[in-house]
Amino acid sequence: MRLALLLSAAGCLVVLAGCASDEPRYHEVGPGGFGRGGGGDSEGPRRAGANLFISPAGKPYRAGLDDPYPVAAWFAAANTSHDGKLTPEEFRKDAAAFFRELDTDHNGIIDGFEVQAYEQKVAPEILPHVEGLAAGEGMDLSLGKGRRTDGPDIGGRNGRGGGREAAGDRRPQGAGLYGLLNEPEPVAATDTAFNSRITLEEFQAAADRRFAALDTKHLGYLTLADLPKTPAQEALERFKQREAKAAAGRPPKP
Repeated sequence: MRLALLLSAAGCLVVLAGCASDEPRYHEVGPGGFGRGGGGDSEGPRRAGANLFISPAGKPYRAGLDDPYPVAAWFAAANTSHDGKLTPEEFRKDAAAFFRELDTDHNGIIDGFEVQAYEQKVAPEILPHVEGLAAGEGMDLSLGKGRRTDGPDIGGRNGRGGGREAAGDRRPQGAGLYGLLNEPEPVAATDTAFNSRITLEEFQAAADRRFAALDTKHLGYLTLADLPKTPAQEALERFKQREAKAAAGRPPKP
């Protein structure tokens, strides 16, 4: 039923990865969104929703187009000791805090209705690409099964840029476009019992797996500088570079 709801959603933010061009064209494709395409408006993202980060737990952080990418806002909120080192304990507390936000009836369970509310109201930007999921994909974290070495260069890391791990060996989908890990639906992904009843224990177990996947240097903590850039962040940076070059080449206004 959940996938059927996802398949019916439309008109949200989409970021499509580039193909051959190193300077792809962008056009708005939905509310708050921008995408890549061969036709349409090449003016690029003009709405606040284009600058979006989705935390490992699934919480969206939005900023204006000219503001810094909001991964820093998430990191600052999660790093409660403010020492620049995000520990597993802080990572778990950040996940637990978002669990409580999603558990709107406060019964200790995120049920199917609350998941639906998350997908449709809290982070609707994740919906357009979830229809590309294979059976069971996105329901659990499955990183490290190989790196893509072919296909589009998403933010300079797929293929030409060294590779970005992808669940099911697919290009980033849904929340994977805006997150540090390629999980299309990070809240539903915590339902490892597949019973539409996500417990806090399941949510924090997923946080532990995600922390381990991000702690590639095995330091026991994460720093903002060591976090990978999301595909959306890299696409936005490339767009801004394109705009800056275009502005530099235009004559000054009289």
